[in-house]
Amino acid sequence: MFNEPRFWTAVAFVLFFLLFGRKLWRIIATRLDERAELVRNNLDESARLRREAEQMLEDATRERENAAAEAQQLIEASEAQALSLKERALRDSEELVSRHEKLARDRIKALENAALRDIRNKAADVAFAASREAITEILQKDSNLAAQLLDQSLTNIPKALKQDNAA
Repeated sequence: MFNEPRFWTAVAFVLFFLLFGRKLWRIIATRLDERAELVRNNLDESARLRREAEQMLEDATRERENAAAEAQQLIEASEAQALSLKERALRDSEELVSRHEKLARDRIKALENAALRDIRNKAADVAFAASREAITEILQKDSNLAAQLLDQSLTNIPKALKQDNAA
C-alpha cells in the first residue's frame, strides 16, 4: 500500500487540500460571491432599466394619446372656423350683391327721373315755342291787342317790383 503511487497521490491530494484548501476555498468563494454580486447587480440594473423603459413607454403612449386628442381638437376647431368663415363669406357676398342691386336700382331710378325731367323740359320748350308762335301770330293780326297788353304790362311793373322787394 505505501508502495503504490495511487496511495501517495491520494495522500498528496488530501494534504494539498488540507493545507491550501481553506485559502483556495476562500478565494474561490470570494470570487464566486463577487461574481454572484455582479450578476445580482446586473439583474437589478436590468430590472431598473426595464422599469424605466416601461415607464418611458407609458409616458410615450400617454403623450401620443394626448397629441392625438389635441390634433383631433385642432381639426374640429379648424373645421368649425372654416364653416364660420364660409357662412360669413356667404353673408358678406349676399350683402354685397344686395348693395349692388340697390345701387343699380337707384341709378335706374335717377336715370328715369333725369329722362322725365328732360322730357318735361323739352315739352315745356315745345309748348313755349308753340305759345310764342301762337301769340305772335295773334298779335300780328290784331295790333290793338298788342298795344293794350303792352300798356297793361308797363302798369304792372311797379307792383311786381314791390312784391319782389317785400319777399
